[in-house]
Amino acid sequence: MTEAAEAYPRIQRRTLHEEVLERLRDMIIEGRLEPGQRINEGAVGAQLGVSRTPLREAIKSLASEGLVEMQPAKGAVVRRFSLRDLREILEVIKSLEQLGGRIACAEATEEQIAEVVALHERMMVLYTERNRLEYFKLNQTIHSAIVAVSGNAVLAEMHETLQARIKRLRFIGNEGPEKWAGAVAEHEAMIAALKRRDGEALSVEIGKHMDHTLDRVKEVL
Repeated sequence: MTEAAEAYPRIQRRTLHEEVLERLRDMIIEGRLEPGQRINEGAVGAQLGVSRTPLREAIKSLASEGLVEMQPAKGAVVRRFSLRDLREILEVIKSLEQLGGRIACAEATEEQIAEVVALHERMMVLYTERNRLEYFKLNQTIHSAIVAVSGNAVLAEMHETLQARIKRLRFIGNEGPEKWAGAVAEHEAMIAALKRRDGEALSVEIGKHMDHTLDRVKEVL
């Protein structure tokens, strides 16, 4: 494979539903649609340049992810999470990632580990560029990838479901250079443990990262 091919991922064709879903999810993550805010289908549809049908399908998907709630008389509302919600979700995500990390270190192929490392290296480029939203998306992909290369499909499905619910909170948790730098350093330690196939060390680093994530995020709740 050429150097150019390694540097740029292939362009993937996406459906209108996938495009609208990502755009709407980004609006929630970035805070353009705030917690507790009703999603005005007419206004958001006009902003995205789509009709209500694909927008409603995207809202249904976000409701299944736990980012949106359907409320009587109000319709779709951006979900508001409490500190208790956050603590409980992160506690379970931590356990899932620690288990996935230990299995990955023991059973993942060299190619699979190299793919995770490559994601991390791309993320570090985005950190250098201070491209925060794209950095965050890749950051979340790395967490999912570590679990995915464990080969346990049930574990990966549970992790993806819970991770989707608190994307907005984790995004704002890295606001400010010190918090962001701290999260990056933790990722560096995680990837170093994965490269060594040291499952116990990776579990410890994941635990630290999740505990610090709770500390970083609860300040903004």
